[in-house]
Amino acid sequence: MRTALHRIGTVLLLALLAGCMKWDYGTTEDLAAQGAGLFIANEGNFQYGNATLSFYDPETRQVENEIFRRVNGFKLGDVAQSMTVRGGTGWIVVNNSHVIFAIDLDTFKEVGRITDLTSPRYIHFLSDEKAYVTQLWDNRIFIVDPKRYEITGYIECPDMTMESGSTEQMVQRGKYVYVNCWSYQNRILKIDTETDTVVGQLTVGIQPTSLALDRNGKLWTLTDGGYEGSPYGHETPALYCIDAETFTIEKEFRFAFGDAPSEIQLNGPGDTLYWINDDIWRMDVEADRVPVRPFVEYSGTIYYGLTVDPVRGDVYVADAIDYQQPGIVYRYSPEGELLDSFYAGIIPGAFCWK
Repeated sequence: MRTALHRIGTVLLLALLAGCMKWDYGTTEDLAAQGAGLFIANEGNFQYGNATLSFYDPETRQVENEIFRRVNGFKLGDVAQSMTVRGGTGWIVVNNSHVIFAIDLDTFKEVGRITDLTSPRYIHFLSDEKAYVTQLWDNRIFIVDPKRYEITGYIECPDMTMESGSTEQMVQRGKYVYVNCWSYQNRILKIDTETDTVVGQLTVGIQPTSLALDRNGKLWTLTDGGYEGSPYGHETPALYCIDAETFTIEKEFRFAFGDAPSEIQLNGPGDTLYWINDDIWRMDVEADRVPVRPFVEYSGTIYYGLTVDPVRGDVYVADAIDYQQPGIVYRYSPEGELLDSFYAGIIPGAFCWK
């Protein structure tokens, strides 16, 4: 534990960083994680302000929960949406608190924050001085300067209103960034990073939920198909393979009504896809059909998050259980053997590798 005098100094510094935002500060403790590991962003319940951050060490199989609050003396906020690492800094996007926190990867201490965001979803870095932040309920993608923690501009997204605006995950190939538009949308956008303008859009199925780029330069996206009674329509979900160079659909795999595929992920080499559809599924990127047998079978619970260790190839599956109690993360070998499991926070939804 730090001395009382040190805690007072920390509180004053963080209060200056917070500006007009309201945070309740308390005691702090020192934690450290010098090696590689896995961050888990636990969403928490909407409007409850109980989002948390966990860290798991694959070597020791030890997990530390609520590391952001314990180190910084205040809660992470409302709905931890995603996390991205650049250099020695981790960037935690807290959706309903309209903020992105920057933390030191080894000590978990806050080093800065970007505020005044509409409803941030993901951050993608173009350089140390420039990044894009996607938004929910906004027809703009924000341009930010990570060094100064400032918003510097906007990318207007065509055919999108503030009420129905939704941009999500981003991947980059060359000078172009590709973005899936999810809520009441059916498009992938192509952005020229030199001019910060949308230069192309491709229509896919209703509500593309996630996006990945494989080793062959192919984009992969899953669509959830909407829902029965949706004003935007309802159709069967699908998996799409898109050639990034020509920006055209190469393959389309249709699921059944009632399916809810999500969380498309790639392994480290970029040659194998994983996704959730009740079960956990795995498919070679060269395959011409989806598999008939799952990688991990459905166990009657709520598989909510997914990631693949880029080095070991182990597969991590987040189980939200009932969306109320702390969730469980299961770790499987590349062969599907259960290696470990541990409790995280409420609704573990996003992973980030250090």
